[in-house]
Amino acid sequence: MLAACMPMPTSTRQTLAIDIGGSGVKASVLDEHGKMLHERVRIDSPVGAHPDEFVAAIAELVADLPAAPQVAVGFPGMVRDGVVSTAPNLGHDAWRGYDLAKQLGERLGRPVRVANDADVQGFAVIQGKGLEMVVTLGTGFGTALYQDGKLCPHLEISHQPFRKGESYDEQVGNAARKKIGNKHWQKRVLEAIDNMRELTHFDRIYLGGGNAKKLDGELPADVTVVDNDAGIAGGAALWRD
Repeated sequence: MLAACMPMPTSTRQTLAIDIGGSGVKASVLDEHGKMLHERVRIDSPVGAHPDEFVAAIAELVADLPAAPQVAVGFPGMVRDGVVSTAPNLGHDAWRGYDLAKQLGERLGRPVRVANDADVQGFAVIQGKGLEMVVTLGTGFGTALYQDGKLCPHLEISHQPFRKGESYDEQVGNAARKKIGNKHWQKRVLEAIDNMRELTHFDRIYLGGGNAKKLDGELPADVTVVDNDAGIAGGAALWRD
């Protein structure tokens, strides 16, 4: 079983939560339980822009939201200590090694914590019992894993080989869905879930992201589709002590 898991955090302060995706950036202000206190705001992601321009766009997006003393960000890639390692769907090489927490914190004048977007989403939906997995179906294929409510080390499964010499991102991402249609895409999603089941032996898997709602028909008993707003709501957990 996976070791070195991080305990699930438990703040009474409001949090500005930002969910960065390959197609859109969404934000709202949350209470300590992850409840939205303001209608979410959204812009299209400025894919291909330099990270500094991306940060400027985020600052403009959240400028009119209520004040909150801290910021939580879900990011579509590998992040460690606020520094981006990978950003496969944002289209600019300058993301690698970019200190997003520092740059956004300086722009907003508040402390910022950043984590992978699937990791953040999971905090809003997991039950905290057994081995739970989260998969986000959007521009790409994001994953997160939790053992008894504890977030485990992030794995970039999305870039691993899946089928026909292509990765999960390439075979199950939004570009593939548009190319092959929802029916064939859903078959790939179910195959990917079977692979995750064999890889992790999860007790339950949660499917989120913008394309999860496009799944049709009955799903396996251990599969739950969750609301895409969980990507914002989970941000409160990044600031729990």
